[in-house]
Amino acid sequence: MTPEDPGRAAGRVVPVYAVTGGRTRSTGRELPVEALVTVTAAGGRSAELQLEYRTIVELAVVPISLVEIGATLGVPVGVARVLVGDLADAGYLDIHLPPSASSDEGPSAEVLERLLEGLRAR
Repeated sequence: MTPEDPGRAAGRVVPVYAVTGGRTRSTGRELPVEALVTVTAAGGRSAELQLEYRTIVELAVVPISLVEIGATLGVPVGVARVLVGDLADAGYLDIHLPPSASSDEGPSAEVLERLLEGLRAR
């Protein structure tokens, strides 16, 4: 690849699948797409992290959803789940699950409507 390659994400040297070690699932709990993440106190010491991880920590200064992280990084949501899961396991991020995530029913209609409104606003 050359720097002029339009398929290459800005600043990304290593393909995302290499960053995740080829994993498509988090080693921890399954995270719903509407889960919000925020940075922890440990996240302030993220300078040594790889670019994608560091970007996620910087984005999480304000609550941000898994879907928004994937869109911002230009990666599939499954990859964003793996990266966020890694950061949460390392103590860099707090994960805030919606109330319905603890049941087998799935997200409530209200949560889905808010998510749809947010996606339409982009």
